[in-house]
Amino acid sequence: MRRLLTHYLRPYWRELIVVIVLVAIQAIANLYLPYLNAKIIDNGVATGDTAYILRIGGLMLLVAFLMGLTSIASVYWSAKTSMSLGRDVRSALFRQVESFSQTEINQFGTPSLITRNTNDVQQVQTVLTLALTLMVMAPMMMLGGIFMALRQDVPLSALLIIILPIIGVVIGAMVAKGLPLFRAMQIKIDVINQVTRETLTGIRVIRAFVRGGHEERRFDEANLDLTDTSLRVARLFALMMPLLFLIFNLSSVAVMWFGGQRVASGAMPIGNLIAFLTYVMQILFSVMMATVMLTMIPRAAASADRIQEVLDVQPSIADPRAPRLLSSVGGKRGFLEFKNVEFRYPGAEDAVLRDVSFSIAPGETTAIVGSTGSGKSTVVNLIPRFYDVTAGSVEINGVDIREMTQADLWSTIGFVPQKAFLFSGTVASNLRFGDEKATDADLWHALDVAQGREFVSEMSEGLESPITQGGTNVSGGQRQRLAVARAIVKKPEIYVLDDSLSALDFKTDSALRAALQNETTNATVIIVAQRVGTIMSADRIIVMDQGTVVGQGTHRELLQSNETYREIVFSQLSQEEVA
Repeated sequence: MRRLLTHYLRPYWRELIVVIVLVAIQAIANLYLPYLNAKIIDNGVATGDTAYILRIGGLMLLVAFLMGLTSIASVYWSAKTSMSLGRDVRSALFRQVESFSQTEINQFGTPSLITRNTNDVQQVQTVLTLALTLMVMAPMMMLGGIFMALRQDVPLSALLIIILPIIGVVIGAMVAKGLPLFRAMQIKIDVINQVTRETLTGIRVIRAFVRGGHEERRFDEANLDLTDTSLRVARLFALMMPLLFLIFNLSSVAVMWFGGQRVASGAMPIGNLIAFLTYVMQILFSVMMATVMLTMIPRAAASADRIQEVLDVQPSIADPRAPRLLSSVGGKRGFLEFKNVEFRYPGAEDAVLRDVSFSIAPGETTAIVGSTGSGKSTVVNLIPRFYDVTAGSVEINGVDIREMTQADLWSTIGFVPQKAFLFSGTVASNLRFGDEKATDADLWHALDVAQGREFVSEMSEGLESPITQGGTNVSGGQRQRLAVARAIVKKPEIYVLDDSLSALDFKTDSALRAALQNETTNATVIIVAQRVGTIMSADRIIVMDQGTVVGQGTHRELLQSNETYREIVFSQLSQEEVA
């Protein structure tokens, strides 16, 4: 936690100084009041000097007023500083996760990353708010209280030598036992988030397979596990407070007992005894304030470690130090080439792709077909560098994509994934993900190509019709057509469609492909398809099997020469349809 706070509090050192000064004034005022009270008792009440009582009493009111003002100001500045730190840490986490490749995202898991950017940051933020007041105040009050208690009576102050170590041992034991429990709590919150997210995302599958009871039991197990750990923490610190109050009350009794004897013997004025008792109470209250903080610090420390773990990760895919710009490369734009590409997922023993080589020229439409698990989607995921090749290279216009910035690479590609995803907003805002400056005419043109004009026109507000997160208020086929339209709006040099028309009927699919072919006469188009009937007219078809390219050519060429392609074709089409 120290690393995290040191780094992100650095810009707010002025605010920290203001808070410390305000808390110091508040502590001094707090310590000064019992001293003034003792003066009134010993020099005013004992002698009946009313004027002295009023004068010192007025000073006490002024000190109390100043203490109130500084208390309000210190809470304001501490809250402002901690909220600013929370904002900066959330922003840093978000930017870091944005830079992650799919490898790092899979490593942490989406539920855990969400928890770290919300609950974990909240834990650190809350502790900092209290620490800037209570934790700064506590040592000042404790040390100041000890000093002022010694001024009242040195022999009686020997009681503190016994009281403070006992409190330290109790608190230390509780915190040492509580830290691993707090770490476990944060992990179990991750599990709760994961189960909840899976259940909400897969609610249709759960209902279709009548697995509601099973999912309820899964959630109950995770929930009870978290509850059990939380109760263990609660029991631990529920024991701490009674122990501290017991020490507190016994200390008060001891001070009154031994202090009363010293007052009776004339060795100590009664005002000093009352002041001494107040200082002992302040010392113990400061220890209790610190204890309250110490019950929260272990959980915040565990949260800070989880945050720092994300921030310390070096993304496996990063921009080169001296990138090459596609704009500086001559020749025809959009030439794509795979050269002896091999790829294996992190930690996997076997390669998913082996010795994959092919090239696609601008103006060509290339389809990739193959059985399930043949590596089709992996091939297209390498083009935008969702993963990096483990051997060989992927080149655009003769430039290895690892030698260019990711932004430059992505600007050339219009990617439509298998699962079309739409963002909350409107139809227009989703389409303008491709180009923020696109006009309404550009959007309608893209919808024409994607065969989406009809259903968008029928929506209540046309382009301004609302879209929910994930596009759950439109059908699967409509989502896919909007995703294709979004790529068309971008007008990229390379179109990558990863089995992104699977929800369309044959008529719509055929119309969309024909319109897309007219739209992309100067672009490179790569289509991953399961339905052979929709890609037979492609300029080239690449056949994949078990991670290797086993054939390339037109539909007719492959039908005559490639056994794997013939098996795929005749598993879907009859002899008459093929002919």
